[in-house]
Amino acid sequence: MSTPTRLRPDKPRLKGHVRAVLLGADGSRRVIEAHNLMTQVGDQWMGERAAGLGTLGAVTGMRLGTGTTAAAKTGAGAAIVTYVTGSAQAIDSGYPTSALNGTARRITYRTTWAAGSATANGIAEAVLTVEATLTDSAGTAADTIARVLLSPTVNKGANDTLELTWTIDVEGA
Repeated sequence: MSTPTRLRPDKPRLKGHVRAVLLGADGSRRVIEAHNLMTQVGDQWMGERAAGLGTLGAVTGMRLGTGTTAAAKTGAGAAIVTYVTGSAQAIDSGYPTSALNGTARRITYRTTWAAGSATANGIAEAVLTVEATLTDSAGTAADTIARVLLSPTVNKGANDTLELTWTIDVEGA
């Protein structure tokens, strides 16, 4: 009689990465890369969307802030802490995209803040939001699926352009 084989349960994982590119009016280019944290709402959102359930819609945009509270699954670190007025911006045309990246499914979002928008010093945080209609506000943890801290912070002048490319890899264990 043979011993039964133990099956290792799947442990799907969401892994996010953000690439911020600041393009100066003088032609300068500064790149900052960081890993994000999927919030508890983000975990729920991904699972329910995969199952065709839930009430949260697709990602609608990103927001910027100057808060430095550590990213967290829930609570104050699960949403924008100090909102940059005018920074609630829709996802760029042509996004999101989906592609196989090795063994992971990579979903890519991009948002661009053109010259004249979201001008602020010390931009230190960004979020992905599923708010149905973007409002010029910090939003809430209930509509934030992921948050990232940018270090060093970004100083976006009135003539600068900021582009955030946010990838989420859905991986097996």
